[in-house]
Amino acid sequence: MFERLIARLTGTIPFETPLPPADAQHALGALMVRAAKADKDYLFVELQQIDRILAKHYTLNPVEAAKLRAECEKLEADIDSTEDLAKILRDAVDLAERERLVGALWTIVFADGIERPSEDVVLHQIEAVLGVSPEVSKRLHDAAERVAE
Repeated sequence: MFERLIARLTGTIPFETPLPPADAQHALGALMVRAAKADKDYLFVELQQIDRILAKHYTLNPVEAAKLRAECEKLEADIDSTEDLAKILRDAVDLAERERLVGALWTIVFADGIERPSEDVVLHQIEAVLGVSPEVSKRLHDAAERVAE
């Protein structure tokens, strides 16, 4: 045991943090992180928006929301497929909730004040897997854009 501790401290054995569960809560957070990173910029204002959504949706305090986001960042980095993340969420929540969550994802896109084509691609990909119609998505997009102005 002592040798293992020394090995970790000296860097000869990498420290591995276990992945969080691939449940709906973490899948939602991972999709929000993915949406925020879609434009290759992961800005503080986007982190704040993700934390606010997680806190509100799951009744968390700010520290708990930030911790959950950090777990979701790890899951997002490990699961390459946006579709796989969206399927976890699709299978866990009803359509009305999925539509609300797409609205929340759009608020992350607009958090930095700029909507980029790469973000649209990711959001439309998520919407398709979640079964949210293009008409509903457009309405949610427009509502998030109005709030951001």
